[in-house]
Amino acid sequence: MQELTLTKTRLFEGVWEGVITGAGDRRPDVSVTHLQETIAGVEVVEKPEEQAWVLRVPIPADRIADGVQTFLISDVETGAALGSFSIVSGDALAYDIRAEVTLLREELDMLKRAFRRHCLETM
Repeated sequence: MQELTLTKTRLFEGVWEGVITGAGDRRPDVSVTHLQETIAGVEVVEKPEEQAWVLRVPIPADRIADGVQTFLISDVETGAALGSFSIVSGDALAYDIRAEVTLLREELDMLKRAFRRHCLETM
């Protein structure tokens, strides 16, 4: 049996989507969990023209909260983890963005100093 591969395609209107390959004609049996609880409404739809299956995971509103919420996608047959996705919101996200902007500012200042030094040296 070939190993399944999961590739994310998009998150749109509260539904996470990905493509599963390696299953052939056999419909993959997939489980999605959050905090070890199974998410209902998961769909696996055949895409025969690409020999693939589309995985659609509706994200329940009661699973969205401050911090990082991680969803684990597993192959039920083998128990292997196929992938995961996370939703980050609230204060955790704000801190992360502020830290990233600070890092970008520091890198920009470093580049400005290096450029000025280069201009002085090449005059």
